[in-house]
Amino acid sequence: EDAMNILAKLPLIASYIYRKTYKNDEHIPPDPNLDWGGNFAHMVGIEDEKFKELMRLYLVIHSDHEGGNVSAHTTHLVGSTLSDAYYALSAGMNGLAGPLHGLANQEVLRWIMEVKEDLGGVPGKEQLVKYLWDTLNAGKVVPGYGHAVLRQTDPRYMAQREFALKHLPDDEIFKVVSAIYEVAPDILKEHGKAKNPWPNVDAHSGCLLLHYGVTEYDFYTVFFG
Repeated sequence: EDAMNILAKLPLIASYIYRKTYKNDEHIPPDPNLDWGGNFAHMVGIEDEKFKELMRLYLVIHSDHEGGNVSAHTTHLVGSTLSDAYYALSAGMNGLAGPLHGLANQEVLRWIMEVKEDLGGVPGKEQLVKYLWDTLNAGKVVPGYGHAVLRQTDPRYMAQREFALKHLPDDEIFKVVSAIYEVAPDILKEHGKAKNPWPNVDAHSGCLLLHYGVTEYDFYTVFFG
């Protein structure tokens, strides 16, 4: 019952934080005719039906974490002590305060926009291959690639890619994301240091939020949580 109550209230809490922080504390009441994800989009203040569809997808795929990452593992760990659901969830949320976990998709998006700026727009294949090799040879990583468990493309990445191909195929940031996907795995395989050269969920999510006007990067962690 506690878990169901938390799930029911999370969209209201998250949208309240968003409107209070970024929209002059002007709040939008829930619409009882909308579903969970659609209502969240409505209370945030984005009425685009495609964004509501995105939120239905986004919230579901970001709940699919089993026990592997910091926040999911911490929630399970605290819950295993027979602590109540509120304490367990709040412990997991605290894990998102760490930038290595909570800032994952923001860092990917910033890097993608940096690639676009450095290469003067959507890059060609040869440009991008050189750029990625320069990045790796400088001792840096390709943000959004690799996973602690998976050894293939993250299915959550593919779900977002399918959404983008359907709804925003001409978006320039998506085109950069797509171009990186076409070349990065082979480069990372050849480089030889990455156990998993495939993209994870964070490699795609930021560009979708940005497309629909969510420019407040700090809030992306709340979307994820």
